[in-house]
Amino acid sequence: MPPGVEHTRRIVETYEECGAIHHLGHSPLPSYREVVEILTDLREILYPGYGRRQNLHMGNVGYHVGDLIDSLHDRLTQQIVRAVRHDCKARDGNTEHELRAQEIVLDFLGRIPELRHTLAEDVQAAFDGDPAAKNLDEIVFCYPGVAAITIHRMAHELHRLGVPLLPRMMTEYAHSKTGIDIHPGATIGRRFFIDHGTGVVIGETTKIGDGVKLYQGVTLGALSFPRDEMGQIVRNAKRHPTIEDEVVIYANATILGGQTVVGHHSVIGSSAWITRSIAPYTTVTIENPRLRYREGDGVADGDYPGRGNYQI
Repeated sequence: MPPGVEHTRRIVETYEECGAIHHLGHSPLPSYREVVEILTDLREILYPGYGRRQNLHMGNVGYHVGDLIDSLHDRLTQQIVRAVRHDCKARDGNTEHELRAQEIVLDFLGRIPELRHTLAEDVQAAFDGDPAAKNLDEIVFCYPGVAAITIHRMAHELHRLGVPLLPRMMTEYAHSKTGIDIHPGATIGRRFFIDHGTGVVIGETTKIGDGVKLYQGVTLGALSFPRDEMGQIVRNAKRHPTIEDEVVIYANATILGGQTVVGHHSVIGSSAWITRSIAPYTTVTIENPRLRYREGDGVADGDYPGRGNYQI
C-alpha cells in the first residue's frame, strides 16, 4: 500500500468527525485569489499610473479604465453571486441572485468617483500629518494606513449594499498586508489618517468623524459582549466607540464600549485605557511612571560623576 493512502483515509474521516469546517457538496464560494485580483484592478482605477500600467495620460486613460470596468463588472458580479448563494444556502443557480448582483456592481462602480474624492482627502491628510512625507506619490506608494483605508472604503460600500462575505475578505487581505484590522462595517469620516499603523484594530460598529488621526497599536474595541436570554451574543448592538471630529489618538491607546464617545478636538495619549466618554477639547494622558536607571557594568566607580542607580 502506498504510504499516502492511510494518511489520506484518516484525513478524509475527519471531514465528518470535525463538524462544519469544510465546504463540501455546496455551490462554489468566492475565490480569495479572484477577490485580491479585483482589489488590484480597483486600485488601478482609484490611483491610475501607480500600478501595473505605466505611461498613462489623459489621452489614453479612458480606454484603460473602460477595459477595467468591463472586466470588473463580470468578475465582481460572479463573486457576489457566489457570496449571496452561500449566504442563502442555495445550491443551484438563481436568476434573481445574478440580477441583484449586477445591480449591486453597477451601484458600486457608480460610487467610485466619490470614493476618489474621499481618498484624495485621505492622502492629503497623511501628507499634512506626517512631516517625514516628501510628496503625495510617497504616500500612495508606501503608506500602509492609506493602503488599509483604501480597501476599507471599497469594502464598506459593498457592506452597505448588503454584500455578504466579500467585504470581510477584502479587509482581512488588507489586515494581512498592513497589520491594520478595520472591520468593513466601521463608519469612517473624511481626512482619516493612520500613522505607522501596525496593530490598529477598529471594530464593526465604530463610528469615526472627520479629520481623525490614529497611531500604531490603537484599539477601538468592545468592552463586553451583550447576550440575549438564551446566552447567545447579540450581534447587532453598538459595541464599539464613537470618535468625533478632529481627534488624535496616540500609540497603543485602547478605547472600549459602544456607549463611549470621545468628544471632538480631544487628544488621547499613548497607552491610555478609556471605557467612559470624554468631553470635547479634552486631553487624556496617563501619569508618568517612575523610571529607574541602572548604568551598565564595566565602568569603575568614580570614572565619572553621578554613577549609580537613580529613580525619577
